[in-house]
Amino acid sequence: MSTSDTLHVRVRRAIAAGDLSPAAFDEIALDLARFQADSVPPFGKLCKARGVDLTKASVADVPALPTDAFRYARIASHPETEDVRVFRTSGTTRGELRGQHPFRTLETYEAAALAWAMPCLFPGLRPERAIALVPDPSVVDDSSLSFMVQLFIDRLGMSATFALSLERGVDVAAVERAAEEARRAGSPTMVLSTAFGLALLLDAIGDRRLQLPERSRVMVTGGFKGRTREIPSAELYARTAQALGIAERDIVGEYGMTELSSQLYEPRLAEDPPSAPGTYRPPPWLRVEAADPETLRVLPRGSEGIARFVDLANVDSVGFVQTLDWVSVDERGDVRLFGRAPGAEPRGCSLALEDLFGDRSHRGPAA
Repeated sequence: MSTSDTLHVRVRRAIAAGDLSPAAFDEIALDLARFQADSVPPFGKLCKARGVDLTKASVADVPALPTDAFRYARIASHPETEDVRVFRTSGTTRGELRGQHPFRTLETYEAAALAWAMPCLFPGLRPERAIALVPDPSVVDDSSLSFMVQLFIDRLGMSATFALSLERGVDVAAVERAAEEARRAGSPTMVLSTAFGLALLLDAIGDRRLQLPERSRVMVTGGFKGRTREIPSAELYARTAQALGIAERDIVGEYGMTELSSQLYEPRLAEDPPSAPGTYRPPPWLRVEAADPETLRVLPRGSEGIARFVDLANVDSVGFVQTLDWVSVDERGDVRLFGRAPGAEPRGCSLALEDLFGDRSHRGPAA
């Protein structure tokens, strides 16, 4: 069994167990870092440039790869011929230069997605129908979000209506038909959408109400990056609840990204009263810390900084990922998301990219 296969098995066992002690997490994370430094050239180069000895380092010492690296290089431990799927970022703010996340196997990704969605999205509920305001994965096969939505639909056996296309926007008539069919059948329905997809639907229906059956829920993800308008989360949740005839607490935010294999969710269904929108809980196999934007060093809990992720499910890419999202992390590990880092690209991320690619003008597209 290869090192990659062994790590996949260890991570899936940790996911199935549903809990990880800090020591157990650190052990897998450091083994992952050593494997990836040897097998993923950009990550190995970053570790060397930062002078990190992975035989002695702690998890906090391991440098995190900026998400922009996924745009400029192939971030994978395996050759392209072994790819079973490549997820790509939307590219809304950088033209055609899109980040790429190759996968040699999807088994660990699927295990992670399902294991955390069940208690966060579906506690006490097995919805029979889904309305998906995301692109159909049969048409857009490189979207990690569409893949995840289809995974939920397949594993829960939901009948599904995909009602959003990149060219035509939301198919309001299809949503209305699906809602009417769900009402007639009395079938709890799961709406799976981006924030922008919900905004388009709300604009299209105006003051009309698409009453969903009791116990229906909504998962909403993403923001309005690159869009001409933005709706605050509290307003979006209130308008969605009114339009669909559901309680606001039954709207749950998801926080994920192409460069990760794990997702975070607002713990609204687990708390009474539900937490305000914008606070997300990671699964046990994902650690989130706020990092100093200048040095990229991990900050004490409660501090604000840019989000650093250690995702054990990222076996064949890089498990240590640095983003530009501005967050704070409390003692429990819950993440408060404030948006993107203010101002220009943080100096720490810029320097990390220079360690990898030199002068920014010499970077090429992802290979």
